[in-house]
Amino acid sequence: MEKEILLSAIEQKRTELLSIAFDNGLNSPLAIEYSQDLDRLLNLYEELHIQKHKKMQIK
Repeated sequence: MEKEILLSAIEQKRTELLSIAFDNGLNSPLAIEYSQDLDRLLNLYEELHIQKHKKMQIK
């Protein structure tokens, strides 16, 4: 369940970033902020994926 929520948040943030970048430019402070938020979400997703694989290897 957590994975689906995180994937939804990633997609939402990506959509918002594209809209902001289109309206304000890719190098605007707001676009950079949204990009950093998206990076954090992607890093969380990657951490969950790595943890899942580690648990599977232990079994």
